[in-house]
Amino acid sequence: MSKLFESVQIGAIGAPNRVVMAPLTRGRATRDHVPTPIMVDYYRQRAGAGLIISEATGISRQGLGWPYAPGIWSDEQVAAWQPVTQAVHDAGGRIIVQLWHMGRQVHSSVTGEQPVSSSATATAGEAHTYEGKAPFETARPLTLEEIPGLIGTYVTAARNAIRAGFDGVQIHAANGYLIDQFLRDNANFRTDQYGGSIENRVRLLAEVTQAVVDAIGADKVSVRLSPNGDSQGVNDSNPGPLFAHAAEVLNAIGIASLELREPGEKGTFGATDVPRQSPLIRQHFKGPLILNSDYDKTRAQADLDSGLADAISFGRPFMANPDLVERLESDAPLNPIKGMETWYGPGEDGYTNYPALEQQRATA
Repeated sequence: MSKLFESVQIGAIGAPNRVVMAPLTRGRATRDHVPTPIMVDYYRQRAGAGLIISEATGISRQGLGWPYAPGIWSDEQVAAWQPVTQAVHDAGGRIIVQLWHMGRQVHSSVTGEQPVSSSATATAGEAHTYEGKAPFETARPLTLEEIPGLIGTYVTAARNAIRAGFDGVQIHAANGYLIDQFLRDNANFRTDQYGGSIENRVRLLAEVTQAVVDAIGADKVSVRLSPNGDSQGVNDSNPGPLFAHAAEVLNAIGIASLELREPGEKGTFGATDVPRQSPLIRQHFKGPLILNSDYDKTRAQADLDSGLADAISFGRPFMANPDLVERLESDAPLNPIKGMETWYGPGEDGYTNYPALEQQRATA
């Protein structure tokens, strides 16, 4: 049997296969960032994944600038997530929530305040707002006095996640968002204990992770990093030592798993000529390592067989194929993904109306 379909223990979670559903922003919540009933169907349909990592979910209004993305800071949001997690569990699945603070990637028209970041920087390009695209704004640096409160919002969100029925959390420290803006040297120009040296730039990641671990247990906490190349304008001049140290710190804390998003030179959603850092990180992080970005079954199997990865997360293939595990296992054809206008828009089109393999066979 292919190793892709073998079970694996990921902290407290016993995953029946190694096909992980990657976090995917879909924009089907309300304007107040409350999950909606259609999200119950979407996640239930994909419960065959070894583990579902939810779409990025805001830990605070300050940190959530994506229109119609869900949050997990209020009782109303917690209550609305409960039918989602219950549906996944009733279908035999497992689901963790990705905790998200976007940092400078938000727009004040969505959050109601100036963006915050490690330093006074701005992302090139335009932000998504309820009124359409708008130029990114210059962020203000978080003060030392604000950082304990920021860490507290991660802790509250993690506790809320457990109340909502999630099996754990993933701390989003990748893709150019807040923690990544502290990690990498083209966005962090601080001169205090959170800037300058690699140890200082990793400090916020370490403190957030340790605080969340203390709140809900290390076996329920995962982290996502994007260690190679530019991600939404965030990059590092020397990623090897930086992410090796981050991996050492996370390994010492004892988190349940580490996911790496690693685009290649011909990535279909972001590309880079910076080499993958997973072989180096593998030397420093001994827990389950989940790799992501443009995988197909053959490449996934190769990285599992070599020992580089313990599981593989698939993004867009899971958008278009709710029964992706079954299709991969039987070498069935995959549904083509619908246009980007369906990725983040409202309604079921391109969300819950992709046909399952069983339906296609019945009508063939």
